[in-house]
This record gives sequence, structure tokens and C-alpha cells, in this order.
Amino acid sequence: MKKIILTGGCGFIGSHTCVELQNAGYQVVIIDNLSNSELAVIDGISRITGVRPTFYNKDCCDLVAMRTIFQQESPIAGIVHFAASKAVNESVQNPYKYYRNNLISLMNMMQMAQEFKLKGFVFSSSCTVYGEPDEGNNPVTENTPIKPATSPYGNTKQICEEILTDTMRAGAAYKTILLRYFNPIGAHPSSHIGELPRGVPQNLLPYVCQAAAGIRKELNVFGNDYNTPDGSCIRDYIDVCDLANAHVKAMTRLVEDRQKEPVDVFNLGTGHGVSVLELVRTFEQATGVKVPYRIVGRRQGDIEQIWGCVDKANKVLGWSAVRPLAETLKNAWNWQIKLNNKN
Repeated sequence: MKKIILTGGCGFIGSHTCVELQNAGYQVVIIDNLSNSELAVIDGISRITGVRPTFYNKDCCDLVAMRTIFQQESPIAGIVHFAASKAVNESVQNPYKYYRNNLISLMNMMQMAQEFKLKGFVFSSSCTVYGEPDEGNNPVTENTPIKPATSPYGNTKQICEEILTDTMRAGAAYKTILLRYFNPIGAHPSSHIGELPRGVPQNLLPYVCQAAAGIRKELNVFGNDYNTPDGSCIRDYIDVCDLANAHVKAMTRLVEDRQKEPVDVFNLGTGHGVSVLELVRTFEQATGVKVPYRIVGRRQGDIEQIWGCVDKANKVLGWSAVRPLAETLKNAWNWQIKLNNKN
């Protein structure tokens, strides 16, 4: 049974990826400092899979701690690296935290991959590297030009991609896959794990769920005067379980030596865009629950519309997003109901 290190494995995407990796027969070791997650997530993973992943409450910026873990867990086949600070607004206010945490944690894990002769490194990247697509450039492909980042968070994703790419081309002992996510949403159908926003949600769907549950007075829709069919922004919303499954495909490609290039990149999305107001309407139809909302002014830095071309992931990884949006939204609502019952 091949062993995979999962940094940030108690987070939203990390926990769902742990489930998919374990279900695929991998042995998972989670490293997470719980700065933006909860230890109870491990219990949820265990209930779903019947297997409790090994867990270390450590910071990936601590190189000494990382080397100790790798020595204890060796041999290791690969790393899936999620651990990073990820709030766009916070990164603007505290850029040093983002550059220090996101860059040092990456380089520490790369050093471990080299020292311990791992086969593969899967990096959690983002469609933010594309910025606002030029008119007519949707859907964006992996060859769409990278634009200057609009936030320190986005810039760390670009820099991390550059560090990995330069290092692979210089002859690293392992190979890398960069996965550029669009907008992950939803929860596991079991409702044992899901998104756990702290404070005011930064992402759309948790805010929708909290408004529907009465936790928030209403959802603010930032602008209805964009050049889109209903005036609201358009994004590519992908079910988190579909997204997690892509990490299994990527890691398997690496550990089975099926990737010839030192580094490769894949978009992960559904291949089509959904507007904010369309998502709200679909949520109401899927759950039977009304979402109170109001239209407010545009939010600075918001991209008007972006969605991804995922043909390369379909063809090369043999992966595709399969869950309908209505099912994803219903799973997210069921997760919200469970959170409500806990409180």
C-alpha cells in the first residue's frame, strides 16, 4: 500500500481528498497545524472510509518537524500539498503572513520530496493565476497567459508554480502536477465532512447556506450590472468530491511513472459557467428553501466571468466532473443542517 503525505489534510478540499485517496487504496498521512481547520474532521474521514489516517499536528514551515515525520513514515510515494493561507482579503491586509507561510511550507515539502526520493508532488493551485480573461477567452485553457496577480494570495500561487516548474526543469528527482482549481463547493454526501468557514464566510456557497438557515440576515450579491445574462458574476463551480478524485488520478499518474514531463498542469472545473443568481435559484429548487438576498454594489477585485476548459484533464488524467449542480447544492445544505444541529 503506497503512502501519501497530505498537508492541510483537515481542510475542506484536503479532507475530501483524504477520503478519495483512502478509498483508492492509498495510506494517508495528514500534516495540519489546525490554524484553519478542526481535528474533528479526522473522525468524519474515519466514519466515511472505516480507516483513520495518521495525523500530525505540525506546521509545514517547521523543517525540523517535517524531517522527523518523513523519517518516521518513510518510505513515502508522494505529497499532495494543500497547506496554505487562502483568504484573499486577509492577504491584502497581511501580505507577509501569506508569503512566509505559503512559500516556506512549499519549499520545505519540496526539500523533503527530494531528500526522501519521492516519486510525485501534486500542488494545489488556482484559476486565480489567469486573472480576468480577455474578452472571448472563456473558457480558459492551461495555455491561457498568466496575468499579474490581483492579491498577495494569488501571487503566492503563481510564485509556487514558478518555483516548482523551475525546480523540475533543473532535474529534480521527482515529478510534479499543478492542479488549477476553479470554485470548489459542496460537501460529502454522508454529511460527515464539509466546508467549515470561520467567522463571515469568504466563499459564496457557505454564505448562501447560512442565509438560507437564518444565520445571516441575507446574502449580498455584489453587482447585477455585469456583462452577463443576468448581470451577476459567472464562475465555474465544481463539486468538492469530483475535485478530490482528480488528485487521486494525478497522484496515480505520478507514482506509476506514466508522466514523462517533469511538470504538467491541469484545469479542474466543470467546463461551463454559472452565475451567482443562477446558483441561488438552483439552490432554492434543489432544497425547497428560499435564500434572502439583496443586490449591492460591485466588490473591488471581482472578476466578471471565468470558467475553465477541462479537455486536457478529461483526456490525459481520465477525469471529469460528474455530479450535477443541484446534487452538490443539496449536499451542502444537508451539511449546513448538521452544523446547525451541533450548535
